[in-house]
Amino acid sequence: MRACLFLPLLAFAIPVKANGPVPQPTAPIAYLVDLNSGTVLVDRKSGRQVPTASMAKMMTAFVAFEAIKGRKISLQAEYKVSGATWTRWNNRGSTMFLKANQKVSVENLLHGVLTLSGNDASVVLAEAISGSEAAFAVEMNAAAQRLGMKDSRFGNASGWPDGGKTVSTAQDLSLLAEHIIEDHPQLFEKFFGQRSFRWDNVTQLNRNPLLGAVAGADGMKTGHSSEAGYCLVGTAKQDDRRLLMVIAGLPSAQARIDEARRLMRWGFDNWVEQPLFAPDQMVTNVPVQLGEAMVVPVATTQRIAALSHKGAIERPRISVSYGGPVKASIRKGQKIAELSLLYEGGKVQRFPLVAANTVERAGFLGRALNGMRLLAEKL
Repeated sequence: MRACLFLPLLAFAIPVKANGPVPQPTAPIAYLVDLNSGTVLVDRKSGRQVPTASMAKMMTAFVAFEAIKGRKISLQAEYKVSGATWTRWNNRGSTMFLKANQKVSVENLLHGVLTLSGNDASVVLAEAISGSEAAFAVEMNAAAQRLGMKDSRFGNASGWPDGGKTVSTAQDLSLLAEHIIEDHPQLFEKFFGQRSFRWDNVTQLNRNPLLGAVAGADGMKTGHSSEAGYCLVGTAKQDDRRLLMVIAGLPSAQARIDEARRLMRWGFDNWVEQPLFAPDQMVTNVPVQLGEAMVVPVATTQRIAALSHKGAIERPRISVSYGGPVKASIRKGQKIAELSLLYEGGKVQRFPLVAANTVERAGFLGRALNGMRLLAEKL
């Protein structure tokens, strides 16, 4: 049986004049989401599969970050640029200008991948981790599957056009970006959002049009090919709010600049956030069956905030649902309930709640005493 508790209504948004209506995206693919609340602010064909171009390098970085975390490689480890790789990628598309037989650290390769969008750096990094680019692509696809990127596949480490073997969606790329930010915060801060990188006496600029133009912009990756058009996965954080945007299929670099800045600024200027719960905050008690305790407190796993458009007064109804009563034994951190924010108009946001304590299964005497307490409460 599914049980549900309703918590008090919240009225939080102050009517403020909005700075313009919801924008109509000019990009064929556009997706803008508020990561704190999970609210999707703009959605245009976000589930449509498209070539990734160099946005695929985000997955190359994620696999590398996982390898660093698992101590398979280190930032200081150096790897040699093979002659075959240099011959294939010398001045082919975006490049780090690596040289044949040159030794390069993983740290510098990651700067080359993420700031310079170097195809050569991506392949050298892939070979360093997996032995070959083909083997690395297998790891990329395995990572995509683990993350739930159900409409993505990767055929190479750079995003170079490969006849449709490397494709994704705006939703999947947003999910990948979120995992990079949340699973590897220190590496995200170190390697994403750098304005430029100097290698071998050559300084190149990051092409991300948000950096330096939108307050708090700190990532993530541009892309361009004749198949994909001009693309961007971009993110910015202002105060406690982080927005994440994916745009694709634009006809020019200037169109990408204009669209990226317009949508990101609109997302920050026209929405107001009300924090509701901090991470690990206790929300309510859930009844326990056959346990040493009659109830178990449930807590949040993340910061939870409600979001509303300026000018509208939203009154989300907060509910906690669970399959109840929950049977013991229950381990601390076990997901046993779900918190929902129900808005006028039918929009619902859902967040997991976990047991704040461990509740062991009671013995015969404990179960009998609990049964007597329940009976007494009903009388």
